[in-house]
Amino acid sequence: MDVTIGIKALNEERHIARAIEAALAGLDGLSGEVILADSCSTDRTTEIAAGYPIRVVQLANPAERRCGAGAQLAFQHARGDYFYMLDGDMVLDRDFVSAAKAFLDAHPDVAAVGGRVREMNLDNAEFRIRAKALESDPNRRPGIVEWLDGGGLYRTRALREVGWFADRNLHGCEELELGARLRARGWKAARIDRDAVDHYGHQEESYRLLLRRFRSGYAGAGGEALRAALGRPHLGIVLRRLPRIGVSLIVTLWWLALAATLVAGFWTALLVLLALPVAFLSWRRRSLRVGIFSLASWNLGALAFWRGLVRRRVPPDQPLASRELPSAAPPAALGRAAE
Repeated sequence: MDVTIGIKALNEERHIARAIEAALAGLDGLSGEVILADSCSTDRTTEIAAGYPIRVVQLANPAERRCGAGAQLAFQHARGDYFYMLDGDMVLDRDFVSAAKAFLDAHPDVAAVGGRVREMNLDNAEFRIRAKALESDPNRRPGIVEWLDGGGLYRTRALREVGWFADRNLHGCEELELGARLRARGWKAARIDRDAVDHYGHQEESYRLLLRRFRSGYAGAGGEALRAALGRPHLGIVLRRLPRIGVSLIVTLWWLALAATLVAGFWTALLVLLALPVAFLSWRRRSLRVGIFSLASWNLGALAFWRGLVRRRVPPDQPLASRELPSAAPPAALGRAAE
């Protein structure tokens, strides 16, 4: 089998049909399979998916819901020589997988290849900030990159060489962590100059989304990724590239400075310390409203970072308990149709 396309999902009934149909179209001309890895959705996600000729696997334990667990569950069941990971709110370009496979076949030292990720939902303040930052991100430009944020086609042999695809403990940053492990083993990743996916994201009010990510553990993924790298060969790469480390340290020092001025009764200094980050972030974002949101995001992110750093881990190579759900056609039928 050439390619496995994995789709990780949790309550994606609004997007999942479009994601599955695009994944099936992306296998045109290839022998392959599509696997939906469901993290115990409570909506109609699996019911909708069951109407397509794909494999549907589901976590047995809802307590194990994490971004890393969903991705690893799909890889755990994959049979292809190449593996593509897709989020349930993404739409894959129908020609990308074939182009990415051709690139990997021509570059044996490259473990993974991605393309352009188009952010489609910019109504949320966080997504607007993220989209602006990605404009200058070298990892989103064509060429050799450090990791594939937004998905990509991976060489299965390279993934098995580094032990696992995604660390099941991570609530996020799983692609950065995987990229660091691959680089530590001498593999490269690349991004080619063509469309890969459209990403729709969650349409939710900015502060509500921020709180949901804090409560779910997603905001603490940076701390979890650092914890995962401790004592391992890719620690140096993670320390250099993990975005939340520097921000979390700065915010923590700011907290200590606020506490010190409060205890000492330096009220003017306290007011200045409170006003400076608001003024700086508002100037940087060119908006007072977005600047205040950025400050709230930084504070919750720092708190979540330290919580993630001390969160208990299980061995990442330990298989996830799962069950396979009925679907419209057996996997063998899909393989023949793709051929």
